[in-house]
Amino acid sequence: MMRTLDWVDDAIELVDQTRLPWEEVMLTIDNVTELVAAITRLSVRGAPALGVAGAYGVVLAARACGSGDTVEAFEDSVATLRAARPTAVNLAVMVDRVAEVARSKGQEAALEEAHRIRDEELAASIAMGDVGADLVVELTGRTSVRAMTICNTGGLATVERGTALAVIQTLHERGALLEAIPVETRPLLQGSRLTTWELERMGARYRLAVDSAGPFLLSRGAADVVLVGADRIARNGDTANKIGSFSLALGARHAGVPFIVVAPESTFDASTPDGQSIEVEYRSGSEVTGFAGARTSADGAEAVNPAFDITPAGLITAIVTDTRVIRP
Repeated sequence: MMRTLDWVDDAIELVDQTRLPWEEVMLTIDNVTELVAAITRLSVRGAPALGVAGAYGVVLAARACGSGDTVEAFEDSVATLRAARPTAVNLAVMVDRVAEVARSKGQEAALEEAHRIRDEELAASIAMGDVGADLVVELTGRTSVRAMTICNTGGLATVERGTALAVIQTLHERGALLEAIPVETRPLLQGSRLTTWELERMGARYRLAVDSAGPFLLSRGAADVVLVGADRIARNGDTANKIGSFSLALGARHAGVPFIVVAPESTFDASTPDGQSIEVEYRSGSEVTGFAGARTSADGAEAVNPAFDITPAGLITAIVTDTRVIRP
């Protein structure tokens, strides 16, 4: 099993997710400017992975400060890092956590704290896979299940294994996964490009579906459970996740299928009371009007492009974390 993001030779090393599945390219990043660019263009994405990347980014900022940059430059770098993806709470939380250590104890202590965050996410992925797999069997009453999922929630979104995809991987390793059904995840196809790449690597059986087919397939009994990740969970349980998750939650409710959110405790945001208070990132319309450099719409077309949606707690059967199961 590969680590998709790590600290290697005093730099961040990560899989460039924009190049998958066509080629596997590792990026080496040794400054904050390059890291913010990688986050913005989605070379690294997924709430837990962003938290780890941001933690190491603060170390890069602290080392630049020690090499001649001013304290003001360090604070500017921290502010730029934490704001790079506003919906994913892990990024800002982990940036703040390591920045506080850097201010009080120095850059080497900051590196130790960043390593600690990485190791916490590694342990969380294993725990979520185990707890989530047990819960799926309990809720479905089946020893072999078909699981639908959206976007990418595997090792690419964390460091290893993942969140929702870690549950699917654990089911597969136990011989309890009949089939995974990832949906493409428009407009950037994280489900098609990334999740199928990870499912291939784990040797799991799967079939890819278009986003709009998900609710219909659920209504026809094609899946026994829906498993999704989260970028931020509000205090009342409302959950921000990749656009299309809300549609699957509605389809799952109609079909009587459990809808399970899988995310580490670090994704909870007690300062956000509900989903209406979560800032939803809107990305460039060019992601919708074209793909891979080719225009796919009329020349004058404009697009609205929310990267995330909010699933109300009332549509969520359970939230699985690394330490507990919550049933809203």
